[in-house]
Amino acid sequence: MRVSTTRLLILGVVRAAQPVHGYDVRRELLSWHADEWAHVAPGSIYHALKRLAEEGLLAEVATEQVCSRPARTSYKMTDKGEVEFQDLLRRYWWEYATPVDPFQAAFAFLAALPPAEAAGALRNRARLHRLFVDGTRVRMAATANPEPPHVQEMFELAMAKATVEADWCERVAQRVENGELFGDPYSRPIA
Repeated sequence: MRVSTTRLLILGVVRAAQPVHGYDVRRELLSWHADEWAHVAPGSIYHALKRLAEEGLLAEVATEQVCSRPARTSYKMTDKGEVEFQDLLRRYWWEYATPVDPFQAAFAFLAALPPAEAAGALRNRARLHRLFVDGTRVRMAATANPEPPHVQEMFELAMAKATVEADWCERVAQRVENGELFGDPYSRPIA
C-alpha cells in the first residue's frame, strides 16, 4: 500500500506543478508532512521519480545544471501517468483498507504481559497520541502559510483518530487495572 500511496502523491504533485523538478516535488511533499502521515521517505522521492519515468508514467522534460549544484531533471505527466493517477485516486477515495498497526498484533497477546505493565503501556500510548494532537495543533497555529483547507482537514482527521485511540487506551488500561481483561486465554485448546 505504501508504494501505491507514494506513487499517487508523486504523480499528483507532478500533475499539479508540471513541469517540475524532483527537488520541488520533495519540498512540496515535506511541506505537507507526507513523511509523517503517508510514510513517504524524503530520500525515496528521486528514486520514485526515476522509476515512474522508466514505467512511462512521467516524462523527463529537461535536465539542467546551475553552477556547481547537482543537475536537476524536470518531469511532466504522460497520458499513461494520468490514467494511473486517476485509477489510484479513485481507488483510495472509494475503497477502505484497514490500516496495519503492529499494536493490534501485540494487543492480541495482552495476557502475556503483567497487568501493571500492560496498563502502563496503554497509558503511555494514550500519552503519545495526546502529544501528537497537541504538537499538531501547535504546528498548525504557528504555520505562517497555512496549508490549503483540505490539507488542514487531513490533520483534523488524524487528530480525531488519535484522540479516540487515546481515550480507548485509557479506558482499557482502567479495565486491566480492575482485573476485567486478564485470565489465560490459552488455558483452553485453540480450536
